[in-house]
Amino acid sequence: MARISLFFLIFICFVACDPAGVYSEYRSVEGGWDKEDIKVFTFKAPDTIRPYHIFLNLRNNENYKYSNLFLIVNLDFPNNESITDTLEYEMARPDGEWLGKGFSSLKESKLWYKENVIFPDSGTYRISVEQAMRKMGSVEGIESLKGITDVGIKIEKANNK
Repeated sequence: MARISLFFLIFICFVACDPAGVYSEYRSVEGGWDKEDIKVFTFKAPDTIRPYHIFLNLRNNENYKYSNLFLIVNLDFPNNESITDTLEYEMARPDGEWLGKGFSSLKESKLWYKENVIFPDSGTYRISVEQAMRKMGSVEGIESLKGITDVGIKIEKANNK
């Protein structure tokens, strides 16, 4: 019994440890992702020298009925500067197969947001993410986007050697 417990503890430590990961957090989406529901993440700059990669992490289930996803993402700096990006991500292949990873109907997608970012100022940064989906031929956005269950960000050390 002790041997199994030790193996389980080592396995948990191995899976939980991510040496490249600096910050990771998720926000749940209940029912549907409303277009006014902006997911906000705040974090301290890890340092002002090293480059980092920033990812958007999304979890979706079979209720998501689109093959792509449009997002508006703001990166706010401690000095009150801001960068706004409108992003499109492919979520499924043309045959309908999800591109995310997962064994059940829930899939997780790790999507590039910014590559080799150096945080120029120490202090608190803010990333806000909102869905910007529209139906073909419609100017109005989709009020409640079904099938997205969680929105997150992850910051990792860049592997520049």
